[in-house]
Amino acid sequence: MRLTKQTGHAIRILIDCALAEDALVKVAALADRLGITHQNAFKIVHLLSRAGFIASVRGPNGGIRLARPAKDIRIGDIVSAMEETSVAVAGEEDAPAGPLSSLFGDALAAFVSVLDAHTLAELAAMHRPQPGSARKAPATPQARRSTAARKA
Repeated sequence: MRLTKQTGHAIRILIDCALAEDALVKVAALADRLGITHQNAFKIVHLLSRAGFIASVRGPNGGIRLARPAKDIRIGDIVSAMEETSVAVAGEEDAPAGPLSSLFGDALAAFVSVLDAHTLAELAAMHRPQPGSARKAPATPQARRSTAARKA
């Protein structure tokens, strides 16, 4: 199964929120960090909010945070909220449970059940910087040019 970029961004946004714990995260900063447009980030945040994964606070000091603990958010739930999780097989549209639809429906259920065995807290733990190691920010083109100029 191939997940959309939107689902990948949604998971990364939720990981950032989990790493921030109770602190509010600015959506514009998330967009910049992920390298996506602000409009796209706000669209994904809206979908995550409607699905109950995040809560938002309006205003100049606002932002987003997880609506519930990361340990209670299953990866399969995120994928199910962001992706089309029904099976439609060409030629079986009129049949409610044709043999191919049933087969692919079972495969999809198995895929989601594997994802449901993992939580957002687990993913966040994999992305948490280890003590004593600084997490490097990606270099900007300007920073790369100045580094190259110093080496020359």
